[in-house]
Amino acid sequence: MAKILVIEDEAAIRRVLVKILSEENDTYEVVEAEDGLSGIEQIKSDDFDLVLCDIKMPKMDGVEVLEAVKKIKPEIPFVMISGHGDLDTAVNTMRLGAFDYISKPPDLNRLLNTVRNALDRKELVVENKMLKRKVSKNYDMIGESKAISDIKDMIEKVATTDARVLITGSNGTGKELVAHWIHQKSERSSGPIIEVNCAAIPGELIESELFGHVKGAFTSANKDRAGKFEAANGGTIFLDEIGDMSLSAQAKVLRALQENKIQRVGSDKDIKVNVRVLAATNKDLKKEIAENKFREDLYHRLAVILIKVPSLNERREDIPLLVNYFAQKIATEQGSPVKDFSAKAIKQLQQYDWTGNIRELRNVVERLIILGGKEVSEEDVKLFAAK
Repeated sequence: MAKILVIEDEAAIRRVLVKILSEENDTYEVVEAEDGLSGIEQIKSDDFDLVLCDIKMPKMDGVEVLEAVKKIKPEIPFVMISGHGDLDTAVNTMRLGAFDYISKPPDLNRLLNTVRNALDRKELVVENKMLKRKVSKNYDMIGESKAISDIKDMIEKVATTDARVLITGSNGTGKELVAHWIHQKSERSSGPIIEVNCAAIPGELIESELFGHVKGAFTSANKDRAGKFEAANGGTIFLDEIGDMSLSAQAKVLRALQENKIQRVGSDKDIKVNVRVLAATNKDLKKEIAENKFREDLYHRLAVILIKVPSLNERREDIPLLVNYFAQKIATEQGSPVKDFSAKAIKQLQQYDWTGNIRELRNVVERLIILGGKEVSEEDVKLFAAK
């Protein structure tokens, strides 16, 4: 159940807002505060999914409330309530972090759409924070080979800029790992990183996934929904397998890169976004361009910096480190002791043709831990790691 706090000193307006929200959706729990100071005290002692806050109030105005709450609970979206003379101030509050504003007297549809959009945004922010906690554990870059050292050096150079990066390489090489490292080392690291697998989303849904949609835009669009570009605002969006994106979606991504604006499917309203774009592909995009499957202008927008991730066969000297890393990680996940691999077992693994790259090696290590002896031997590798 979404919990909404209404901070408004005019009792009549406050009652109207509470009535509208309560009657519209019985999953909204609406709490009232008659001034800014009491509102802040309630925010400190309780968890809210959204705050509707008047601008002109005694004791403490809405701008002061917004600034104070952003310091203690920055994830709570604020919708400002403005009188006719407060519109300039309302617009300025968005620069301070407010999600949006509504004017008095509140228009029913405008109010409800704004509330739904703000709650959607909050949900995306929470999901992203959970993802970031996982990222720090799951996106280590293991290896000391020259190829990996060169990539780490490149990341150090480009991470602190806002340059767009195109990451290429075969399936399973760890392209998403490079993207997460760039984000974590960037000035946007406190913002979200939103990952979109363009190959996993049906062509007819990719535009809605990226840019959102408005209610009624298509058959199953039963409410307004923010897209991944909006969710990534202030941070990074990672477009994985971008070579599989439809040409119509490519055109919209190009516009977003050129103008820093998007439009939800079914709407003609521009939404400004501040997003760094990282992209990855296992395809030869220049060949795709020649076959009219990928836009050349989009390629040049994306490929400001090119990073090619080497295959595992090109960095076999990293296999001992990777095996040890995966063995420890799998033991932690399964709550079991770490299994050792004999030197001959490691040497045998280094001789394989790793067409599936790092992803395949991880699977093989797990199989050997499950099926092998107390110490994984060369014989175990020959028996259980065979293709």
